Amino acid sequence: MLLHGSEICGLPIAIVLLGALVVDILLGDMPRLFALIPHPISLLGGTIDFLDRRLNRAGRGRRVLVARGLLVTVLLAAAAAGFGWYLAGLFRGLPCALWIESLVVALLLAQRSLFDHVRAVGRALVSGGVAAGRDAVRHIVGRDPQRLDRHGVVRAAIESLAENFSDGVVAPAAFYLLFGLPGLFFYKTVNTLDSMIGHRNARYENFGKFAARLDDLVNLVPARVSGLLIAAAAVFTPGGRPARALMVMVRDAAKSPSPNAGWPEAAMSGAIGVALLGPRSYHGAVARDPWIGEQFPARASPRDIHRALFLYAVACFLLFATIALVALRALAG
Repeated sequence: MLLHGSEICGLPIAIVLLGALVVDILLGDMPRLFALIPHPISLLGGTIDFLDRRLNRAGRGRRVLVARGLLVTVLLAAAAAGFGWYLAGLFRGLPCALWIESLVVALLLAQRSLFDHVRAVGRALVSGGVAAGRDAVRHIVGRDPQRLDRHGVVRAAIESLAENFSDGVVAPAAFYLLFGLPGLFFYKTVNTLDSMIGHRNARYENFGKFAARLDDLVNLVPARVSGLLIAAAAVFTPGGRPARALMVMVRDAAKSPSPNAGWPEAAMSGAIGVALLGPRSYHGAVARDPWIGEQFPARASPRDIHRALFLYAVACFLLFATIALVALRALAG
């Protein structure tokens, strides 16, 4: 189901993706709907948690745990792709296929929800101080928020915004555009596996190894594209520095322990002039990572969150415009 051979109701798949992005902007997480029924990602997370508890047991050998983790990752990713293929065929036979598939794709994008969650951190800091900011930021980061001061809360929110622009918006959009629903379901499964079992700690070092490596692979290109979009968005952002964003991205992306997260984070750091990453706490252990954009101040404020959100919104628009050009080209061809 590649881009040039995929149409829905006679229209290129890029049109469906544009519709999904609009639906996501308008409806976001749809909390009222998913208060009644479980979200697809919640169901997937429950399945991963069940398999983790059953298969990732203390006392098993390293090779056994690696093999079990590989098996879980391959089976779940393949099942997700197969389910996507089934749904795609089912939707093609419906008169309202375009709208149904747009809604399904929108459910697996994090464009609006990411904006809302990060904005909530800034608002919490302003209205309730650092304690409220810590409580808000814990929903979007994996580190221990209780060890963060006011500046650390701001930096954590901005880092999450940059990294999840790639994981939650650019990458799923790209996989859908190229491979349709099978590609989108495959990507979201791999990304969810990584977020749940891909940790570099004693419990998951072996069981989550393959999931983490596969996630690194599938995000290799989207992360770099995300960094370029953030740098381009700086052109249209008040106070944004596009050239500096590119320079910091090329220079500092490798400072991140992740082969991918550093690209959008470094671009964001250079674009708004705030140091990111640095030493921080994960589950009681201190990660002594170097600073990205070390020449910039680390004493970030809620105003920097607002600047980052503006930049993020522009980057989302540039992504939308790029997909629109793909759609126009497909229609013309």
